[in-house]
Amino acid sequence: MTDRSLLILPGDGIGPEVMAEVRKIIDWFGTRGLAFDVSEDLVGGAAYDAHGTPLTDATMAKAQEVDAVLLGAVGGPKYDVLDFSVKPERGLLRLRKEMDLYANLRPAQCFDALADFSSLKKDIVAGLDIMIIRELTSGVYFGEPRGIHTEGNERVGVNTQRYTESEIARVARSAFELARKRDNRVCSMEKANVMESGVLWRDVVQEIHDAEYPDVELSHMYADAGAMQLTRWPKQFDVIVTDNLFGDLLSDLAAMLTGSLGMLPSASLGAPMENGRPKALYEPVHGSAPDIAGQGKANPIACILSFAMALRYSFDLGDEADRVEAAVETVLADGLRTADLLGEEGMTPVSTAEMGDAIVARLAAG
Repeated sequence: MTDRSLLILPGDGIGPEVMAEVRKIIDWFGTRGLAFDVSEDLVGGAAYDAHGTPLTDATMAKAQEVDAVLLGAVGGPKYDVLDFSVKPERGLLRLRKEMDLYANLRPAQCFDALADFSSLKKDIVAGLDIMIIRELTSGVYFGEPRGIHTEGNERVGVNTQRYTESEIARVARSAFELARKRDNRVCSMEKANVMESGVLWRDVVQEIHDAEYPDVELSHMYADAGAMQLTRWPKQFDVIVTDNLFGDLLSDLAAMLTGSLGMLPSASLGAPMENGRPKALYEPVHGSAPDIAGQGKANPIACILSFAMALRYSFDLGDEADRVEAAVETVLADGLRTADLLGEEGMTPVSTAEMGDAIVARLAAG
Protein backbone atom coordinates (compact mmCIF):
# COMPACT_ATOMS: atom_id res chain seq x y z
CA MET A 1 0.00 0.00 0.00
CA THR A 2 1.09 3.57 -0.69
CA ASP A 3 -0.21 6.92 0.49
CA ARG A 4 -1.25 7.83 -3.06
CA SER A 5 -4.66 6.48 -4.10
CA LEU A 6 -6.37 6.74 -7.49
CA LEU A 7 -9.81 5.70 -8.68
CA ILE A 8 -9.95 5.18 -12.44
CA LEU A 9 -13.30 5.54 -14.20
CA PRO A 10 -12.72 4.84 -17.92
CA GLY A 11 -16.35 5.47 -18.88
CA ASP A 12 -17.68 5.16 -22.42
CA GLY A 13 -16.59 5.34 -26.06
CA ILE A 14 -12.88 6.01 -26.35
CA GLY A 15 -12.58 6.41 -22.58
CA PRO A 16 -11.26 2.88 -21.93
CA GLU A 17 -8.77 3.18 -24.82
CA VAL A 18 -7.17 6.43 -23.69
CA MET A 19 -7.20 5.35 -20.06
CA ALA A 20 -5.28 2.20 -20.99
CA GLU A 21 -2.43 4.46 -22.09
CA VAL A 22 -2.52 6.32 -18.79
CA ARG A 23 -2.18 2.98 -17.02
CA LYS A 24 1.07 2.46 -18.94
CA ILE A 25 2.40 5.74 -17.54
CA ILE A 26 1.29 4.82 -14.02
CA ASP A 27 2.92 1.38 -14.34
CA TRP A 28 6.14 2.95 -15.60
CA PHE A 29 6.35 5.21 -12.56
CA GLY A 30 5.71 2.12 -10.42
CA THR A 31 8.83 0.44 -11.80
CA ARG A 32 10.80 3.46 -10.62
CA GLY A 33 9.53 3.30 -7.04
CA LEU A 34 6.64 5.76 -7.40
CA ALA A 35 3.63 3.53 -6.84
CA PHE A 36 -0.07 4.34 -6.63
CA ASP A 37 -2.94 2.37 -5.15
CA VAL A 38 -5.19 2.09 -8.18
CA SER A 39 -8.79 0.87 -8.23
CA GLU A 40 -11.20 0.92 -11.17
CA ASP A 41 -14.97 1.20 -11.49
CA LEU A 42 -17.79 2.22 -13.87
CA VAL A 43 -19.33 5.57 -14.71
CA GLY A 44 -21.70 6.92 -17.34
CA GLY A 45 -23.27 4.61 -19.89
CA ALA A 46 -21.10 1.70 -18.77
CA ALA A 47 -22.48 2.05 -15.25
CA TYR A 48 -26.03 2.36 -16.56
CA ASP A 49 -25.64 -0.82 -18.62
CA ALA A 50 -24.41 -2.73 -15.56
CA HIS A 51 -26.45 -1.16 -12.76
CA GLY A 52 -29.23 0.97 -14.25
CA THR A 53 -27.64 4.19 -12.97
CA PRO A 54 -24.80 6.35 -14.33
CA LEU A 55 -23.02 6.26 -10.96
CA THR A 56 -23.68 3.87 -8.10
CA ASP A 57 -23.60 4.95 -4.46
CA ALA A 58 -20.70 2.55 -3.91
CA THR A 59 -18.63 4.19 -6.65
CA MET A 60 -19.50 7.62 -5.29
CA ALA A 61 -18.27 6.52 -1.87
CA LYS A 62 -14.97 5.33 -3.38
CA ALA A 63 -14.53 8.68 -5.12
CA GLN A 64 -14.90 10.45 -1.78
CA GLU A 65 -12.21 8.29 -0.18
CA VAL A 66 -9.36 8.41 -2.72
CA ASP A 67 -6.83 11.17 -3.31
CA ALA A 68 -7.82 11.61 -6.95
CA VAL A 69 -10.27 10.34 -9.56
CA LEU A 70 -9.19 9.87 -13.20
CA LEU A 71 -12.11 9.81 -15.63
CA GLY A 72 -12.08 9.00 -19.34
CA ALA A 73 -15.32 10.13 -21.00
CA VAL A 74 -19.05 9.52 -20.74
CA GLY A 75 -21.99 9.37 -23.10
CA GLY A 76 -22.97 8.21 -26.57
CA PRO A 77 -25.95 8.19 -28.94
CA LYS A 78 -27.28 4.88 -27.62
CA TYR A 79 -28.14 6.66 -24.36
CA ASP A 80 -29.98 9.59 -25.94
CA VAL A 81 -33.33 7.88 -25.35
CA LEU A 82 -32.81 7.66 -21.59
CA ASP A 83 -34.60 9.89 -19.13
CA PHE A 84 -32.55 12.98 -18.28
CA SER A 85 -32.09 11.78 -14.70
CA VAL A 86 -30.11 8.68 -15.76
CA LYS A 87 -28.21 9.96 -18.78
CA PRO A 88 -24.46 9.17 -18.61
CA GLU A 89 -23.56 12.82 -18.02
CA ARG A 90 -25.50 12.78 -14.75
CA GLY A 91 -22.83 10.52 -13.31
CA LEU A 92 -20.14 13.09 -14.02
CA LEU A 93 -22.27 15.93 -12.65
CA ARG A 94 -22.91 13.94 -9.48
CA LEU A 95 -19.19 13.44 -8.96
CA ARG A 96 -18.54 17.15 -9.36
CA LYS A 97 -21.43 18.16 -7.09
CA GLU A 98 -21.03 15.68 -4.23
CA MET A 99 -17.24 16.00 -4.16
CA ASP A 100 -17.81 19.78 -4.22
CA LEU A 101 -15.26 20.27 -7.00
CA TYR A 102 -15.82 23.97 -7.38
CA ALA A 103 -12.68 24.96 -9.33
CA ASN A 104 -12.26 23.54 -12.83
CA LEU A 105 -8.76 24.14 -14.23
CA ARG A 106 -8.61 24.13 -18.02
CA PRO A 107 -5.13 24.84 -19.40
CA ALA A 108 -4.75 25.88 -23.02
CA GLN A 109 -1.15 25.33 -24.02
CA CYS A 110 0.08 25.23 -27.61
CA PHE A 111 3.03 22.92 -28.09
CA ASP A 112 5.52 24.30 -30.62
CA ALA A 113 5.15 21.20 -32.79
CA LEU A 114 1.42 21.93 -33.21
CA ALA A 115 1.50 25.70 -33.70
CA ASP A 116 0.78 25.31 -37.42
CA PHE A 117 -2.18 23.03 -36.65
CA SER A 118 -4.26 25.73 -35.00
CA SER A 119 -6.92 27.48 -37.06
CA LEU A 120 -5.30 30.77 -36.00
CA LYS A 121 -2.04 32.16 -37.34
CA LYS A 122 1.13 30.69 -35.88
CA ASP A 123 2.36 33.95 -34.37
CA ILE A 124 -0.92 34.27 -32.44
CA VAL A 125 -0.80 30.82 -30.81
CA ALA A 126 2.90 29.87 -30.68
CA GLY A 127 3.96 29.74 -27.04
CA LEU A 128 0.38 30.08 -25.78
CA ASP A 129 0.02 29.08 -22.12
CA ILE A 130 -3.15 30.23 -20.37
CA MET A 131 -5.29 28.76 -17.61
CA ILE A 132 -9.06 29.11 -17.41
CA ILE A 133 -10.59 28.51 -13.98
CA ARG A 134 -14.28 27.77 -14.29
CA GLU A 135 -16.59 27.67 -11.28
CA LEU A 136 -18.06 24.20 -11.51
CA THR A 137 -20.71 23.45 -8.88
CA SER A 138 -23.13 26.35 -9.03
CA GLY A 139 -24.55 28.80 -11.54
CA VAL A 140 -27.12 28.10 -14.20
CA TYR A 141 -26.38 24.36 -14.45
CA PHE A 142 -27.45 23.76 -10.86
CA GLY A 143 -29.71 26.68 -9.94
CA GLU A 144 -33.34 26.23 -8.91
CA PRO A 145 -36.03 26.54 -10.09
CA ARG A 146 -35.39 24.66 -13.30
CA GLY A 147 -37.41 22.51 -15.67
CA ILE A 148 -39.97 22.62 -18.46
CA HIS A 149 -43.56 23.54 -17.70
CA THR A 150 -46.62 24.83 -19.53
CA GLU A 151 -47.79 28.42 -19.47
CA GLY A 152 -51.02 28.93 -21.34
CA ASN A 153 -50.70 27.19 -24.69
CA GLU A 154 -46.92 26.76 -24.80
CA ARG A 155 -44.03 25.10 -23.02
CA VAL A 156 -41.47 27.15 -21.13
CA GLY A 157 -37.94 26.05 -20.25
CA VAL A 158 -36.48 27.54 -17.07
CA ASN A 159 -32.92 27.55 -15.73
CA THR A 160 -31.76 29.79 -12.91
CA GLN A 161 -28.42 31.56 -12.68
CA ARG A 162 -27.58 31.74 -8.97
CA TYR A 163 -24.38 32.50 -7.06
CA THR A 164 -23.62 33.20 -3.42
CA GLU A 165 -20.78 35.40 -2.22
CA SER A 166 -18.96 32.41 -0.73
CA GLU A 167 -19.16 30.42 -3.98
CA ILE A 168 -17.61 33.30 -5.91
CA ALA A 169 -15.01 34.01 -3.23
CA ARG A 170 -13.58 30.51 -3.09
CA VAL A 171 -13.08 30.17 -6.84
CA ALA A 172 -11.58 33.66 -6.94
CA ARG A 173 -9.07 32.60 -4.29
CA SER A 174 -8.19 29.56 -6.40
CA ALA A 175 -7.49 31.83 -9.36
CA PHE A 176 -5.34 34.25 -7.38
CA GLU A 177 -3.36 31.44 -5.74
CA LEU A 178 -2.66 29.84 -9.11
CA ALA A 179 -1.72 33.17 -10.68
CA ARG A 180 0.95 33.65 -8.02
CA LYS A 181 2.62 30.50 -9.36
CA ARG A 182 2.41 31.72 -12.96
CA ASP A 183 2.61 35.27 -14.36
CA ASN A 184 0.63 36.82 -11.47
CA ARG A 185 -2.25 38.10 -13.61
CA VAL A 186 -5.98 37.32 -13.35
CA CYS A 187 -8.76 38.41 -15.70
CA SER A 188 -12.27 37.89 -14.30
CA MET A 189 -15.02 37.49 -16.89
CA GLU A 190 -18.79 37.89 -16.42
CA LYS A 191 -21.73 39.88 -17.82
CA ALA A 192 -22.12 42.60 -15.19
CA ASN A 193 -23.66 44.86 -17.82
CA VAL A 194 -26.84 42.76 -18.10
CA MET A 195 -26.89 40.21 -15.24
CA GLU A 196 -27.21 40.85 -11.51
CA SER A 197 -25.21 37.68 -10.83
CA GLY A 198 -22.46 39.26 -12.93
CA VAL A 199 -22.54 42.43 -10.82
CA LEU A 200 -22.13 40.35 -7.66
CA TRP A 201 -19.38 38.28 -9.30
CA ARG A 202 -17.36 41.37 -10.20
CA ASP A 203 -17.84 42.95 -6.76
CA VAL A 204 -16.79 39.84 -4.83
CA VAL A 205 -13.75 39.11 -7.00
CA GLN A 206 -12.59 42.70 -6.54
CA GLU A 207 -13.16 42.54 -2.77
CA ILE A 208 -11.16 39.31 -2.42
CA HIS A 209 -8.37 40.80 -4.51
CA ASP A 210 -8.17 44.03 -2.53
CA ALA A 211 -8.27 42.31 0.86
CA GLU A 212 -6.09 39.26 0.23
CA TYR A 213 -4.22 39.41 -3.09
CA PRO A 214 -3.26 43.03 -3.84
CA ASP A 215 0.03 41.79 -5.34
CA VAL A 216 -1.81 40.04 -8.19
CA GLU A 217 -2.77 42.10 -11.24
CA LEU A 218 -6.56 41.95 -11.66
CA SER A 219 -8.65 43.01 -14.64
CA HIS A 220 -12.34 42.56 -15.46
CA MET A 221 -13.86 41.84 -18.86
CA TYR A 222 -17.33 41.03 -20.15
CA ALA A 223 -17.41 37.38 -21.19
CA ASP A 224 -18.47 38.07 -24.78
CA ALA A 225 -15.59 40.53 -25.17
CA GLY A 226 -13.36 37.89 -23.61
CA ALA A 227 -14.35 35.43 -26.32
CA MET A 228 -13.41 37.97 -28.95
CA GLN A 229 -10.07 38.72 -27.29
CA LEU A 230 -9.24 35.03 -26.99
CA THR A 231 -9.39 34.74 -30.76
CA ARG A 232 -7.75 38.10 -31.42
CA TRP A 233 -4.70 37.86 -29.12
CA PRO A 234 -4.96 35.03 -26.55
CA LYS A 235 -1.44 35.54 -25.20
CA GLN A 236 -2.61 38.71 -23.43
CA PHE A 237 -4.12 36.41 -20.75
CA ASP A 238 -2.52 34.42 -17.94
CA VAL A 239 -5.33 33.17 -15.65
CA ILE A 240 -9.00 33.68 -16.52
CA VAL A 241 -11.64 33.08 -13.85
CA THR A 242 -15.30 32.89 -14.77
CA ASP A 243 -18.61 31.25 -13.91
CA ASN A 244 -19.93 27.83 -14.85
CA LEU A 245 -21.74 28.69 -18.09
CA PHE A 246 -19.22 31.16 -19.50
CA GLY A 247 -16.37 28.89 -18.40
CA ASP A 248 -17.89 26.01 -20.32
CA LEU A 249 -17.98 28.10 -23.50
CA LEU A 250 -14.70 29.99 -23.13
CA SER A 251 -12.62 26.95 -22.21
CA ASP A 252 -13.79 25.06 -25.30
CA LEU A 253 -13.01 28.11 -27.42
CA ALA A 254 -9.53 28.30 -25.91
CA ALA A 255 -9.11 24.58 -26.46
CA MET A 256 -9.41 24.95 -30.20
CA LEU A 257 -6.66 27.58 -30.24
CA THR A 258 -4.27 24.70 -29.62
CA GLY A 259 -5.47 22.65 -32.60
CA SER A 260 -7.32 19.72 -31.07
CA LEU A 261 -9.53 18.85 -28.12
CA GLY A 262 -7.54 15.62 -28.01
CA MET A 263 -4.62 17.55 -26.55
CA LEU A 264 -6.23 19.21 -23.56
CA PRO A 265 -6.50 17.99 -19.96
CA SER A 266 -8.51 19.37 -17.06
CA ALA A 267 -8.58 19.25 -13.28
CA SER A 268 -11.55 19.83 -10.99
CA LEU A 269 -10.49 20.64 -7.44
CA GLY A 270 -12.31 21.08 -4.15
CA ALA A 271 -11.49 21.75 -0.52
CA PRO A 272 -8.55 19.99 1.19
CA MET A 273 -9.15 16.62 2.82
CA GLU A 274 -7.70 15.55 6.18
CA ASN A 275 -4.39 14.64 4.52
CA GLY A 276 -4.12 18.12 3.01
CA ARG A 277 -4.75 17.01 -0.55
CA PRO A 278 -7.70 18.58 -2.38
CA LYS A 279 -10.70 16.61 -3.48
CA ALA A 280 -9.88 16.11 -7.13
CA LEU A 281 -11.13 14.73 -10.44
CA TYR A 282 -9.02 14.77 -13.60
CA GLU A 283 -10.36 14.21 -17.11
CA PRO A 284 -9.58 15.03 -20.73
CA VAL A 285 -11.63 17.80 -22.29
CA HIS A 286 -12.73 15.69 -25.26
CA GLY A 287 -15.90 13.62 -25.32
CA SER A 288 -16.47 9.90 -25.75
CA ALA A 289 -16.21 10.01 -29.58
CA PRO A 290 -18.26 6.83 -30.12
CA ASP A 291 -17.77 7.09 -33.88
CA ILE A 292 -14.10 6.08 -33.52
CA ALA A 293 -14.33 3.92 -30.38
CA GLY A 294 -12.47 0.63 -30.67
CA GLN A 295 -10.57 1.67 -33.80
CA GLY A 296 -7.29 2.75 -32.20
CA LYS A 297 -7.68 6.27 -33.60
CA ALA A 298 -8.20 8.16 -30.34
CA ASN A 299 -5.58 10.59 -29.11
CA PRO A 300 -4.55 9.60 -25.55
CA ILE A 301 -2.50 12.74 -24.89
CA ALA A 302 -5.25 14.73 -23.15
CA CYS A 303 -5.85 11.86 -20.75
CA ILE A 304 -2.11 11.43 -20.15
CA LEU A 305 -1.73 15.15 -19.49
CA SER A 306 -4.68 14.94 -17.09
CA PHE A 307 -2.65 12.41 -15.10
CA ALA A 308 0.26 14.87 -15.21
CA MET A 309 -2.05 17.44 -13.64
CA ALA A 310 -2.88 14.89 -10.93
CA LEU A 311 0.82 14.47 -10.24
CA ARG A 312 1.16 18.24 -9.85
CA TYR A 313 -2.00 19.26 -7.99
CA SER A 314 -2.90 16.16 -5.95
CA PHE A 315 0.49 14.66 -5.14
CA ASP A 316 2.86 17.65 -5.24
CA LEU A 317 5.03 15.84 -7.79
CA GLY A 318 5.79 18.78 -10.04
CA ASP A 319 9.04 17.37 -11.39
CA GLU A 320 7.32 14.15 -12.44
CA ALA A 321 4.51 16.14 -14.07
CA ASP A 322 7.08 18.20 -15.95
CA ARG A 323 8.69 14.99 -17.13
CA VAL A 324 5.43 13.61 -18.55
CA GLU A 325 4.68 16.90 -20.31
CA ALA A 326 8.20 17.05 -21.73
CA ALA A 327 7.87 13.49 -23.03
CA VAL A 328 4.64 14.42 -24.81
CA GLU A 329 6.23 17.51 -26.34
CA THR A 330 9.26 15.55 -27.57
CA VAL A 331 7.13 12.81 -29.14
CA LEU A 332 5.13 15.45 -31.01
CA ALA A 333 8.31 17.20 -32.08
CA ASP A 334 9.52 13.85 -33.45
CA GLY A 335 6.55 13.91 -35.82
CA LEU A 336 4.23 11.31 -34.28
CA ARG A 337 0.55 12.06 -34.73
CA THR A 338 -2.75 10.34 -34.04
CA ALA A 339 -5.54 10.71 -36.60
CA ASP A 340 -6.91 13.95 -35.14
CA LEU A 341 -3.56 15.68 -35.64
CA LEU A 342 -2.81 14.64 -39.21
CA GLY A 343 -2.65 17.37 -41.78
CA GLU A 344 1.02 18.16 -42.07
CA GLU A 345 3.17 16.49 -44.70
CA GLY A 346 5.76 14.09 -43.33
CA MET A 347 3.79 13.32 -40.17
CA THR A 348 3.53 9.69 -39.12
CA PRO A 349 0.05 8.36 -38.24
CA VAL A 350 0.13 6.20 -35.13
CA SER A 351 -2.52 4.32 -33.17
CA THR A 352 -3.70 5.13 -29.68
CA ALA A 353 -1.49 2.40 -28.22
CA GLU A 354 1.51 3.38 -30.31
CA MET A 355 1.29 6.96 -29.08
CA GLY A 356 1.16 5.75 -25.49
CA ASP A 357 4.11 3.44 -26.06
CA ALA A 358 6.13 6.28 -27.62
CA ILE A 359 5.52 8.52 -24.62
CA VAL A 360 6.55 5.75 -22.20
CA ALA A 361 9.69 5.14 -24.28
CA ARG A 362 10.55 8.82 -24.12
CA LEU A 363 10.05 8.81 -20.36
CA ALA A 364 12.38 5.83 -20.08
CA ALA A 365 14.98 7.54 -22.24
CA GLY A 366 15.12 10.43 -19.77
